[in-house]
Amino acid sequence: MFIRRLKDCKEITAGDACHLRELLNARTDKRAYRYSLAHAVVKPGQKTKPHALKTSEVYYILEGKGRMCVGDESSEVTPGCAVDIPPGAVQSIENIGPTDLVFLCIVDPAWRPEDEKIL
Repeated sequence: MFIRRLKDCKEITAGDACHLRELLNARTDKRAYRYSLAHAVVKPGQKTKPHALKTSEVYYILEGKGRMCVGDESSEVTPGCAVDIPPGAVQSIENIGPTDLVFLCIVDPAWRPEDEKIL
């Protein structure tokens, strides 16, 4: 059994400016799955930089209130929302609430720096 705890994952500031902890990544963990899974936080009043991935991504909102932008569309997101972000779509998320916006990022195939373009 493979278990990784969030508290044991190094926090980084990602290229899009969110606070990120990578929980799983098939490329770096040498595991049989294809995807990567990260825990992300955007502080109140903050917004990630517009960016695009070559791969598919899903955000799953855990806490807080945000405004998700994918391409020309935008929508409010709250806990329980899953957002499908197609490959190549320009995306950003803004924290529009008074508390941290916390979400999971699932990327398939697994995230690699060379697959992301910050705009």
